[in-house]
Amino acid sequence: MSCILHIETSTDVCSVAVSQDGASIFSKEDFNGPSHAVTLGVFVDEALSFADSHAIPVDAVAVSCGPGSYTGLRIGVSMAKGICYGRNIPLIGLPTLEVMCVPILLFHDLPEDALLCPMIDARRMEVYAAVYDRSLKAQRAISADIIDENSYAGFLAEHPVYFFGNGAEKCRSKLTHPNAHFIENINPLAKWMFPLAEKEMARENFKDVAYFEPFYLKEFVTSVPKKLL
Repeated sequence: MSCILHIETSTDVCSVAVSQDGASIFSKEDFNGPSHAVTLGVFVDEALSFADSHAIPVDAVAVSCGPGSYTGLRIGVSMAKGICYGRNIPLIGLPTLEVMCVPILLFHDLPEDALLCPMIDARRMEVYAAVYDRSLKAQRAISADIIDENSYAGFLAEHPVYFFGNGAEKCRSKLTHPNAHFIENINPLAKWMFPLAEKEMARENFKDVAYFEPFYLKEFVTSVPKKLL
């Protein structure tokens, strides 16, 4: 199998990993952010030095491409593209919400009809979310949801739905259906990217390094202070 460098910067957590032969062989994480502009370069240097010192050629770079923090995604994707250019290796882009599902599928015993709803905090009562089945087939596409008592009512009426991610906790008071379950301490981390990245590697589903951009979901708008108008 291939050796892949993984970069994840979509939230306040910054993480980098290296995988080979279906396993993570190097991982660094910083939960004290956001400080991606400083931390990411150090982690990437350590990861590449680890691979080079073990004579392991890096075959591709996988980057978590959103949705999430505008700044975090921009920093991560820029770093990934720079490595791909410098080493002439392909770029893999992975949806952040799918990356979040990996530890749930690996380590939690779920009913056959369970649905997964990863959530990234988008401030106030809004989250970036999607709904997947256990095969990661999207049952509802990624969107920015304003959570109220009726959110996901159709899914909850027919399936147990597992909510997780840094946007899920604030939704507990609104999502009170008996089929609503919450799993704590789930973050998008680079060390969980390898199962998805290896599939994309096998399919040769690579991104155009020159033109690839993160999936911001919300258009980034810079407001001008009134005193400057």
